[in-house]
Amino acid sequence: MNITICTVGKLKEKYLKQGIDEYLKRLTSYAKMEIIELADEKAPENLSEQDMLIVKEKEGERILAKISDDTHVIALAIEGKMKSSEQLAADLDRLATYGKSKVAFVIGGSLGLSDAVMKRANDTLSFSKMTFPHQLMRLVLVEQVYRAFRINRGEPYHK
Repeated sequence: MNITICTVGKLKEKYLKQGIDEYLKRLTSYAKMEIIELADEKAPENLSEQDMLIVKEKEGERILAKISDDTHVIALAIEGKMKSSEQLAADLDRLATYGKSKVAFVIGGSLGLSDAVMKRANDTLSFSKMTFPHQLMRLVLVEQVYRAFRINRGEPYHK
C-alpha cells in the first residue's frame, strides 16, 4: 500500500519531526509512506470571509495537483467522521483488499480545506471536535496508521 500525507505548511518543531520519523521507520515493513509538505498561503491575522476563501482555494489547488485520479482521498476535518482505531484499521484493510493501493490523507492549513478538496475526498476523518495544530495532527495520524497496520496483522501494540 502507498500512503501519502499531503499537508499544508512546513514542520519546524524538532520534537514532532522526531516522533513522525520514528513512526515512519516503523511503518516501512507495512507500507510505503510519504509526506508531501505544501506551502501555506501567507495571510494576515484578520481576513475577510472572501480572503479566507481565496486562501483555502489556493492551498486546495496545490493539494489537488499532488493527488492522482486513482488515489483514495481521506480529508482530515473537524466535521469529518469520527472513527475508532479499529474502524480506521478496517477501512485501510478494505481499501487494500479492493485494489485501492494508493491512499492520501489530506491535512489543510490553519483555515481548513477548500470545497474543491472536500468534494474530491472519498472519505473524511475527524480525530476530535477540538481544534489541533495541523503539525501535531501529522504525528497523531502517522501513529494511527501504524496502529491500524498492527491491528490488521494481529500484532501486539494496540491496547
